[in-house]
Amino acid sequence: MVKKHHSIDMCSGSLADKILMFALPLMASSLLQLLFNAADVVVVGRFAGKEALAAVGSNTSLINLMINLFVGLSVGTNVVVARDLGAGRHDNVNRSIHTAMTLALASGLAMMVFGVVMVRQLLEWMSSPTDVIDLATVYLRIYFLGMPANLLYNFGAAILRAQGDTQRPLYYLTFAGVTNVVLNLVFVIGCRLDVAGVALATIVAQYISAVLVVRCLMREPDALHLDLKKLGLNWQVVKRILQVGLPAGFQGIVFSLSNVVIQSSLNSFDDAVLVAGSSASSNIEGFVYAGMNAFYQAAITFIGQNYGAGKCDRVDKVARQCVAFAVITGLILGNLVYLFGAPLASIYAPDDPEVVQQALVRMLIICCPYFICGIMDTLVGVLRGLGSSVIPMITSIVGACGLRLIWVAVVFPLYRTPACLYLSYPVTWTITMLFHLFFLMVFVRKRAFARVQNKGPAYLSTEGRHPELK
Repeated sequence: MVKKHHSIDMCSGSLADKILMFALPLMASSLLQLLFNAADVVVVGRFAGKEALAAVGSNTSLINLMINLFVGLSVGTNVVVARDLGAGRHDNVNRSIHTAMTLALASGLAMMVFGVVMVRQLLEWMSSPTDVIDLATVYLRIYFLGMPANLLYNFGAAILRAQGDTQRPLYYLTFAGVTNVVLNLVFVIGCRLDVAGVALATIVAQYISAVLVVRCLMREPDALHLDLKKLGLNWQVVKRILQVGLPAGFQGIVFSLSNVVIQSSLNSFDDAVLVAGSSASSNIEGFVYAGMNAFYQAAITFIGQNYGAGKCDRVDKVARQCVAFAVITGLILGNLVYLFGAPLASIYAPDDPEVVQQALVRMLIICCPYFICGIMDTLVGVLRGLGSSVIPMITSIVGACGLRLIWVAVVFPLYRTPACLYLSYPVTWTITMLFHLFFLMVFVRKRAFARVQNKGPAYLSTEGRHPELK
């Protein structure tokens, strides 16, 4: 028997140390993923000017809008594999892995074609500033050539996370991230390719990380072994992934759509300094979010395994501890970012105090209360780990996305300032967090635990799937 030294026993023993053992490498992995974009933004900000900085940095919301559906499917993959591992259904795990990687490859190819063809039109719909749109088009067309690698890595990492392995994805991203930074410097400074250079460096790094995670799964023993000859779609597995993944992906799309609307409202000022400052702040905020998001991922995986094993008492403990860790992380990192906001923003825009000042305005309003977003997301992880993906989707659409769009339509015209737009974030996080907590405590938790108490853990294994909680 091959020793599973990369896995974590989530269903017995202490929890806090195991959650941290799971979350810290995942946090570092997420930070490295952000460095792909951050390295792009820093290099172009220093060596290609503020128009190039705005072209690269302002594309985050559009990229997220286009890939969040498939990232949601990777969340579905994580939940399905974690439940089956917890319940000991190893044959189902292997079928799920081959189906998930096939979905990733097909989805990545489709996104690549769509992005290359449609990106200019999408930027025009977003009212991208006239001095930015040409450079942004070049960047995004090259970026979308990396979509197959992007999704293969995300699905492969989700599979490894399901058994508690967050360390090897960290190693792969470290190597790819170093490669990305080196190639940024070579392409932009040495070859003077500007935004095209940073986009090329990014997709090379993405393909490296994808190859490494696929190679890892091919070498994995037993249930997690990937055999390229067995790639294909098992429709029962597809259905299970879609039950969690589609609502999660749709929720991500709607969130990104609301962010695109806010980005378009910022673009309406037709001010490259404002857009560049917001882009710099947004990249810095991403590091705070990544720290908190690690506990969202931990909640999904730990609760998925324990619920699959029918251990409801541990589900409650996981939920409380993950929320507490997210709050602590958000409070510390969010306030540190604002405290050191000026030097951090200067990394992206040296010798441009106007850009730095615009970045500080956004940091004050978003970073200091960012822990609320951490609570909101971690509660979503709890709900999804219990099998409920529709409820958090609906509450997020109404509580965050819908209210954010209403804010842009009603409040922003009365107080037409960037600060007014940024304020929509903490307001809608708070409302949505309260919605999630209400539905978790009043409906979802009671139903989920009743199924285990009345039917037993074996019920959860029936026909290889868990019932979706509406």
